[in-house]
Amino acid sequence: MRSLNRRDFLKTVSAGTVSLWMGGLHSCARKEKERPNIIYINVDDLGWKDLGFMGSEFYETPHIDALAHEGVVFTHAYAPAANCAPSRACCFTGQYTPRHGIYTVNNSDRGDPRTRRLIPIENRTALPENQVTIAENLKANGYATAHIGKWHLGDDPTTQGFDTNIGGSNIGHPKSYFSPYQNTHLENGPEGEHLTDRLTDEAIRFIQDKQAQPFFLHLAYYAVHTPLQPKADKLAKYLKKQGAPGQNNAKYAAMIDSVDENIGRILQALDNLNLADKTVVVFSSDNGGVRRRTSMAPLRAGKGSYYEGGIRVPLIVRWSGHFKFGIRCETPVSGIDFYPTFLELTHTPKTEGKVLDGISMLPLMTRRGKIKERPLFWHFPIYLEGGNQETRDPVFRTRPGSVVQMGDWKLHEYFEDRSLELYNLKEDIGEKHNRVEAYPEIAKELYQKLEAWRKALGAPIPARLNPEYDRKYDMSLRSRRMFPKGSHLII
Repeated sequence: MRSLNRRDFLKTVSAGTVSLWMGGLHSCARKEKERPNIIYINVDDLGWKDLGFMGSEFYETPHIDALAHEGVVFTHAYAPAANCAPSRACCFTGQYTPRHGIYTVNNSDRGDPRTRRLIPIENRTALPENQVTIAENLKANGYATAHIGKWHLGDDPTTQGFDTNIGGSNIGHPKSYFSPYQNTHLENGPEGEHLTDRLTDEAIRFIQDKQAQPFFLHLAYYAVHTPLQPKADKLAKYLKKQGAPGQNNAKYAAMIDSVDENIGRILQALDNLNLADKTVVVFSSDNGGVRRRTSMAPLRAGKGSYYEGGIRVPLIVRWSGHFKFGIRCETPVSGIDFYPTFLELTHTPKTEGKVLDGISMLPLMTRRGKIKERPLFWHFPIYLEGGNQETRDPVFRTRPGSVVQMGDWKLHEYFEDRSLELYNLKEDIGEKHNRVEAYPEIAKELYQKLEAWRKALGAPIPARLNPEYDRKYDMSLRSRRMFPKGSHLII
């Protein structure tokens, strides 16, 4: 099936669906003590709508689409943060940002100081070594562990439970996607070798070497983060293809194509080694897509924003022969749920005293139960520049604030002016209509949950005024960017 193109796959999937639905689900009770391998594939900056099965008509992802048809698709999956490092920290610790203190990449006082009303909370740039990661828990349970690709949580992931590190350090993007890579944790390959291909080669080698024991592989592609440096043949393919509004960047499409091709190679390797029914494959992204390169419409905004386009991400989980074929789950889940899910899947005891904020998604994957409705939280007490027409203002992608989502409702609070925004995601997925005044009781209920959560975690809230702040300059800059010279469009 891996060799099929997307069109051929979709022609054949219907016949396969019947047999898999009838006979593909093995009893979890019969395999109670089975310890599956886990391959956690994390694509950098891949947006919620950047895949064929999620609705894109420009990006071609036949292998990922096939994975979606073979597994459980979570349509309301959230990254625990809207940019790289904090999201990854949350996934590997199973904890919200206030517990580990990583809120962004590098410094927290981003942007022009004249536009920052508050002094932001100081940011931590590496995961503390006293944090027990999911890799450490699995390693203690006899798993071989490997990190391949982007780490971005410190200098070396081998200090956080990984036996093997290939390509991971504190850098957030590659210096080059073509060898020589200039990566201290990755030997150069032949000149012109592509990084996405190379990381896959290393992943397949690890799978082959460790197939006799349970393993945990974190395959964190640097793609599709900048610099956009696709292979020439893939770029030529998309330069000839008609795009759609917001999704027409040929370089970006070619980068996605390479990721898809290489995920097909991983899945084929599992088939060749008869490991598909022994391996849980998790596919996701660390945050939303970058708005200037791709559109998440109808979601609002993109990476760095806490509107849906910045935090809602694709998520597929496949365990061949154990999870039913083609399930789509609308229950909201988060990257903080990976840790407890992996523990339950592998029958791994949690380290004593370890606090987990997430819950296991296994009942949703097996369709053997539901999870209790719960609020999901985000806390971002800092600034992130790069605002645009879809963010709250055109200067910052987000200003200091917190967010809570529960059921159909989502509440944003901003600390500079203590303002609130309330959206009904079922009726208004694009977060265009603030419903605070229309539904004050719902806003109050969510705000109380948000306050109680912040108090329980000791979440820091910036309160000191910035002496460099220039309100007149800030308002003028917002106005100029909202209404550029010659513009008659109200944004």
